[in-house]
Amino acid sequence: MNLGEKMKPILEARLAELKEDVTEIDQTLREPDSQDFEERATENEGDEVLEDLGNAALTEIAQIETALSRIEDGTYGECATCGAEIAPARIEAVPHAAQCIKCAS
Repeated sequence: MNLGEKMKPILEARLAELKEDVTEIDQTLREPDSQDFEERATENEGDEVLEDLGNAALTEIAQIETALSRIEDGTYGECATCGAEIAPARIEAVPHAAQCIKCAS
């Protein structure tokens, strides 16, 4: 089993988890605001945090989808910048890594 085949189910599971999180965040953000001014202020602060989390999740979703595409085309595990092999330890730590540690630095 090559590295891409090993990591594909991990990436797919994380992708599903993130998509579920984004759906939940979106539903929460669509809930009507409270009529109480102080409560609404607190809700708005919470909404900002949720928006940031949602944006981070969307970024990671895009990175995972790109990694899955690299698995399909046989370039998974190669640095997108220099073409060198990405260290397996880096792939295990960041399965959607597109760059070797040198290029990412």
